[in-house]
Amino acid sequence: MSYSMSDLLQLVVSEGAADLHLRVNTAPVIRLNGILHRVDGPPLKPEDTEALMRSITSEDHIQHVRERGGADFGFAFGDMARFRVSVFKEKGNFGMVLRQIPSKLLTLEQIGIPLSVRELLYKPRGLVLVTGPTGSGKTTTLASMINIINQERDDAHIITIEDPIEYYHTHKKAVITQREVHVDVPNFAEGLRRALRQDPDIIMVGEMRDLETMDAAITAAETGHLVFGTLHTTGAAKTIDRITNAFPNDQQEQIRIQLSTVLQAVISQLLLPRHDKPGRVAAFEIMINTPSIGALIRDNKTFRINSDIQTGAKYGMVTLDGFLMEKYSQGLISREEVITKSQDTVTIQAKLQEYDLARAMGTGKGGSDSGPTPPKR
Repeated sequence: MSYSMSDLLQLVVSEGAADLHLRVNTAPVIRLNGILHRVDGPPLKPEDTEALMRSITSEDHIQHVRERGGADFGFAFGDMARFRVSVFKEKGNFGMVLRQIPSKLLTLEQIGIPLSVRELLYKPRGLVLVTGPTGSGKTTTLASMINIINQERDDAHIITIEDPIEYYHTHKKAVITQREVHVDVPNFAEGLRRALRQDPDIIMVGEMRDLETMDAAITAAETGHLVFGTLHTTGAAKTIDRITNAFPNDQQEQIRIQLSTVLQAVISQLLLPRHDKPGRVAAFEIMINTPSIGALIRDNKTFRINSDIQTGAKYGMVTLDGFLMEKYSQGLISREEVITKSQDTVTIQAKLQEYDLARAMGTGKGGSDSGPTPPKR
């Protein structure tokens, strides 16, 4: 039996799977609701993975794999779906991972992100960071935010710099320019520098992965642009430390001063398996930069930011632990997910015990966290 890429992609689309894995010595694997499932069929041989790879990969990208060990690109499967493709060598053989990019942009309500985030889309300048581990939905959140700006702001030229372009945007009220790394620009930092000469109002950087890109993004935000970017960090404090520590020691104080003024917000997100039905649900921490938080950043006291987030609800701030408790009280996530993903495990366990005790007594409340009774576990 031989596999065709068309049949495999059709399976991914029809099942609503997130990823397709192709490796030698195992049957194709799809990731559905966070769980890996093998396709019925024989294991792939080296010639199978190479044939599947060649069916959708250009000669230029194959050359990249040979020279650098890997290549990433976007791929359209007819009108049905787009995929982000990663081709690589493993033990001398070709392997691939294809991630399905949802064709429909979601609203902030559908994503489940707190609506305080909407106000950030109308800021005249500053830096907004969306952070979280790989596969946590950062790209989807950013694309949805850019789509809202595109639909609602007629004063905006949006420039995106992506690797690769995942969501294709059309011009709506705004004008949008999408540039792909290795196709339209050599790298993120150079794309940012060139963007400043193209009359931008909003710049979206797909990934702030090195010092040069971080420096260029901060400069762009300082010079009167609204800049959106992503980082693979969890939590606001770790995000700020990650940026600061990327710079040499003699520049770190200056970067802290710059961040304390240009940073508008840090949105951290996770994707968790749903407890009530198949699927996943997003969990968020929102930090909005206030004069108090700005002072903590400037004075290198980021360890105190979490307590400001806890008391910052009136500014639209949300703690991750509070968000997790809310989703647990709604029956959307399991108790184990709350404990393993929380930032303060001791406090969250005490809150869970308090909540469960109150529920057992029939009040449906637990301290300050209340909501519908979760399904029985």
